[in-house]
Amino acid sequence: MTTSWIIIEVSPLSVTGLLYVLTASTILGAVISLVYVFTHRKRVFDRSFSMTLFMLPLVISVIVLLISDNLARAFSLAGVFTLVRFRTAIADSRDITYILSTVGIALASAMGFIGIALIITAFISIILVIVHFFELDRDSTSQAKLRIIIPENLNYANVFSDVFVKYVSSYQLQRVKTTDFGTMFELTYLIKIKSGIDQKAFLDELRVRNGNLSITLTSDFVSIVSE
Repeated sequence: MTTSWIIIEVSPLSVTGLLYVLTASTILGAVISLVYVFTHRKRVFDRSFSMTLFMLPLVISVIVLLISDNLARAFSLAGVFTLVRFRTAIADSRDITYILSTVGIALASAMGFIGIALIITAFISIILVIVHFFELDRDSTSQAKLRIIIPENLNYANVFSDVFVKYVSSYQLQRVKTTDFGTMFELTYLIKIKSGIDQKAFLDELRVRNGNLSITLTSDFVSIVSE
């Protein structure tokens, strides 16, 4: 049993083959970009990143076509990229999946395997949508970072211990820093909140202990792992 693939001859490069590759890369990049927007529609995300996903397969396809079967061009391109520094900050590490997907699709298209690129795009899109609907990428833990400002005359060693026992399953004092010219302490805790806990009641009890000074509770993973 044989399976026929949509294969475009790209070597030697012809105008027709070039148009097929560029058109396929653009369409498939648009599909991945739409999947990204769909799966992130209820989140705060960078709109320009979706445009990057749309254009990335096209750009990579052009690069692969230009350097194919030419080692000198490949080394020249590597030299050009060493002169350019890319400082794109990926807020969500899961977005790297979309970038690598567009790279794989672009490579398949640039090699002329349009049918394979279509199947890859469809399969990856289905997987990403399934992950989104079943929330397989959701962080099921309740870890958070807690910053509390307390006056200097308050002993921070065990001042919140009984409150933590009531509301969190584990806690760790990560950092102690003086602030306001030494008149205040800033305590940073890594905590794991118990399920079903009223966060407002938790913060209210902390405010009673620290004299209603500033309290910051963040549960975003990037904020937790950063200083």
